[in-house]
Amino acid sequence: MKTATFKKYILNFKRPSGTSRGVLLTKETYFLEISQNGKTGLGECGLFRGLSYDDVPNYEEKLAWLCENINADAKFLKEELQQFPSIWFGYEQAVLNLKHERDLYFPSEFTQGNASIKINGLIWMGSAAFMQEQIEEKLAEGFDCIKLKIGVDWPSEKKILGELRQKFPKEQLELRVDANGGFTVAEAKDALKELADLEIHSIEQPIKAGNITEMKTLCAETPTPIALDEELIGILTLDQKKKLLEEIKPQYIILKPSLIGGFSGSDEWISLAENLGVGWWITSALESNIGLTAIAQYTFTKNPTMPQGLGTGGLFTNNFESSLVLKSDQLSMFKP
Repeated sequence: MKTATFKKYILNFKRPSGTSRGVLLTKETYFLEISQNGKTGLGECGLFRGLSYDDVPNYEEKLAWLCENINADAKFLKEELQQFPSIWFGYEQAVLNLKHERDLYFPSEFTQGNASIKINGLIWMGSAAFMQEQIEEKLAEGFDCIKLKIGVDWPSEKKILGELRQKFPKEQLELRVDANGGFTVAEAKDALKELADLEIHSIEQPIKAGNITEMKTLCAETPTPIALDEELIGILTLDQKKKLLEEIKPQYIILKPSLIGGFSGSDEWISLAENLGVGWWITSALESNIGLTAIAQYTFTKNPTMPQGLGTGGLFTNNFESSLVLKSDQLSMFKP
C-alpha cells in the first residue's frame, strides 16, 4: 500500500524578475511525496499563480484528496485530476521517482552524464541597461540562442534587438522573443513585420490567449513564425488540442509540462503537432530543481532538434541541491 503527503514551499527570487504580467518576487510550489515499502518518490506540483489553469481556491483540498486516494487506479486518478494539470504532473513525477529512486525519472544517457541538451539563454525584462547586461553575460557564457521577454516597452526592446542583430547575423545568433500576450492585434501586426526585418526566429504568444480567430489570422499572414504558449493552457482533452492546432495552424507550440498536464499531456501535444507539421520545444515554468530535473530528463527522451527553454535552477535563493550542470549552453547531469 502506498501513502502520500504534500507540502507547500515558497521559492524566493534572487532578484525581482520582470515579465509582461508584472514583477515576480516569489514563486509558490507544492511537493508530493509517495511512499511504499520504505521507498519514497518525490514530485513537484508546479502551480503558477495567475497563469495555471488550476489556480483555484480548492487546490490544496484536491492535493489532500489525491493523498487520501493514492492507491486508486491511475486511469481514475487522471480523469479526476484533469482539471488540475499541475497536480497530475506532480503525481506522474512522484510515481516515476518511486520506481527509479535517487533523482531519476527517465533513466537515459542524459542521466548517466553522457549526453546533454542544448538550451536557450533567457533574458528577463527590465531597463535597457539591465537587459543589455544579461545579454552580454549570456553571450560570454557561450549561448548562440537567446530568448528575450518583450511587450512592455517595444521601442526600447526593438532597439536592443536591432543592436544585437547588427553585431551578430542570424547564422551566429538565434533570437527568439516572448510577448506573453503583451500586444494588441494591431500592434502585433506591426511588430511581426519589424521582427521579420531583424530575422527573429519566432515570437511566443504575441496576443492574449483565447482570441482564436485573430491568432489564426496572424499565424496565416505572419512574416515571423508564431509559437503558441499560454494558448495551450486549459485545453484539456485530445479532441480540444487537435481542434485548436487545426484551427490556428501555428508554426510552433511551447510545452510547459506543469501547465499542460505533465508528461502525458506533453506527449499528446507533441504527437498532434508532429502529425500536423507544427514545430515544438519544451520549456520549464519556474519550477524548483525538483521539477526542473524531471522535465530535463523527459525532454531528452523526446530527441529535441532545437534549443529547449529549460531553466538552470539559478533563479532562487532557496532552491534545492541539483545534479544538473550547465556548461556553455549545454545542460547535463553529473555522472552518478
